[in-house]
Amino acid sequence: MEPRSQKYQLRKNKKAQIKKIVSHTVTAILITVLIAVSSFVIITRFNGGEAELFGYQLKAVLSGSMEPTFQTGSIIAVKKFNSETHLDKGDIITFIDESEKLITHRIHRVLESGDETLYETKGDNNDAPDRQLVQSENIVAEYTGFTIPYVGYIIDNIQSRIGQSLLLILPGAFLFGYGVLTIWQIFRELDNKTKRLSNEN
Repeated sequence: MEPRSQKYQLRKNKKAQIKKIVSHTVTAILITVLIAVSSFVIITRFNGGEAELFGYQLKAVLSGSMEPTFQTGSIIAVKKFNSETHLDKGDIITFIDESEKLITHRIHRVLESGDETLYETKGDNNDAPDRQLVQSENIVAEYTGFTIPYVGYIIDNIQSRIGQSLLLILPGAFLFGYGVLTIWQIFRELDNKTKRLSNEN
C-alpha cells in the first residue's frame, strides 16, 4: 500500500507543479500584454497621437476602401514621407485630405504641374479615383506592406479617452486581484499542510 500512496503523492505533486507553471506562464503573458499596450499609449501621447516604433508609424484602418489589400480593422505600418522619397504609380500613401482626415490610398496617376508633382489616388475597393489631387506637402507616409488584421479596432478604442482611462485602471486592478489570489493560495496551502500534519499525528 505504501508504494501506491507514494506514487499517488508523486502524481499529485507533479500535477500541482504543472498547474503552477501554467499559472505563472499565463500571468507573465497577461502582464506582458498590459505593459505593451500601456507603452503603446504612452508612446502615442509623446508623439502627438501617432504610435511610432523604429521610425515606422502604426495606423488603424477603419474603412473598407483598400480591401482586399488590407481589411477594415487592420493596423498597417507606414514610413514617414520626406521630400527625397520617390513615389510611383501603384505605391500606397497616407495623406491628409481636404477635410483634414488621414487617408491611405494607392497612387493611380502621377501628374507633373510645372515644378510641382501631384498625385491622383484611388482606393483599391473604390470604383473611381479620389476627386482631389494630392500635393506632396500633404503626404504623411508611405505604406510598407506590413499589416496585422483586426488589431486596429483595439488600438482605435485604446486611443479614446475611455480606453486610456481603462488602461490606467486595469493594470492596477489586475495586480491587486493577482495579489489577493496569491495570498489566498498561500493561506490555503498552509491550511492543507496543517491538516496533513494533524492527520499524521
